[in-house]
Amino acid sequence: MANAASGMAVHDDCKLKFLELKAKRSFRFVVFKIEEKQKQVIVEKLGEPAQSYEDFAASLPADECRYAVYDFDFVTKENCQKSRIFFIAWSPDTARVRSKMIYASSKDRFKRELDGIQIELQATDPTEMGLDVIRSRAGCS
Repeated sequence: MANAASGMAVHDDCKLKFLELKAKRSFRFVVFKIEEKQKQVIVEKLGEPAQSYEDFAASLPADECRYAVYDFDFVTKENCQKSRIFFIAWSPDTARVRSKMIYASSKDRFKRELDGIQIELQATDPTEMGLDVIRSRAGCS
């Protein structure tokens, strides 16, 4: 079902891959891309469970918008193993204005399709989604 505001549909694969990340931990991250011609959000890249945060950050294009979910594992001060699922709206300053507008107008509806996101981040450059930011937002600093 397309979003009335932006006209974007969400490919079923997006929800399936997110559920696999959330429930089965099959992936460390999923990068989503809006296909403007088809007017839908699709899965662009899947990160293997062993891949690092650096691998994830490197998978986001420097001059194009993307959505992504990242499963962040950490250990609390009390020595408990925890995990937080981040939704990252990547919108670099160098991206096309039209692209930024499409991603911004579709974000909330797309995010609602992914039930189980715990923390949302908006980033326009890599420093806004650095590992220190992720750690602090997850509550493990």
